[in-house]
Amino acid sequence: MKTVDLTHNLEINMPVFPGTEPPIFKLVNTFEKDGFSENQITFYSHTGTHIDAPSHMICNGPSLDDFDINKFVGKAFLMDVSMLGSAIIQLDDIKQYRELIKTSDFFILYTGWSNYWGTQKYFDNFPVLSNEAANWLKDFNLKGIGVDTISIDHMNSVDFPIHNIFLSKNMIIIENLNNLNMIKEMEFMIYCLPLKYKDADGSPIRAIGIV
Repeated sequence: MKTVDLTHNLEINMPVFPGTEPPIFKLVNTFEKDGFSENQITFYSHTGTHIDAPSHMICNGPSLDDFDINKFVGKAFLMDVSMLGSAIIQLDDIKQYRELIKTSDFFILYTGWSNYWGTQKYFDNFPVLSNEAANWLKDFNLKGIGVDTISIDHMNSVDFPIHNIFLSKNMIIIENLNNLNMIKEMEFMIYCLPLKYKDADGSPIRAIGIV
């Protein structure tokens, strides 16, 4: 058995979606002053490797704390689209995997874009699903979908169609995954546990894959 950390570090000046702010770490207690060390941490709910809840974009949609813990654990199918470059991922690219998707809880896309974490290229021209492909995937009994990019939609999107396709089916979306290249098999177990807070529209997670 091999365990792979699929999570980016939370740190100052890390990549964040444009318009939000990177996390703030403030050392409020020190050994010298207080005899112990403690930080105050401030971050947006969609910082770093994180989950989107339906309530992120669907009015009156469920939040993360509405779901049973099993929503965040399951068998994942990993599709390598890293050779497609900036292409749109079409239905014809994925429908050949119908039988594997049928027996999976999560559909995970490895684009290779995590290699550009910390650079401007991370925000540019990453592969995304076509509307047709997303609509086809939403009809499977999936708990969620995950990507190693800043968003599941194009950066210039204003209506976020891919988000809405999946979130309207009460699926969760995992963004900013890391180290998917370390998983060589097409099937693995994924654990993506969010912080448990009330009315959670999203949460940073510690995602791991177990092969």
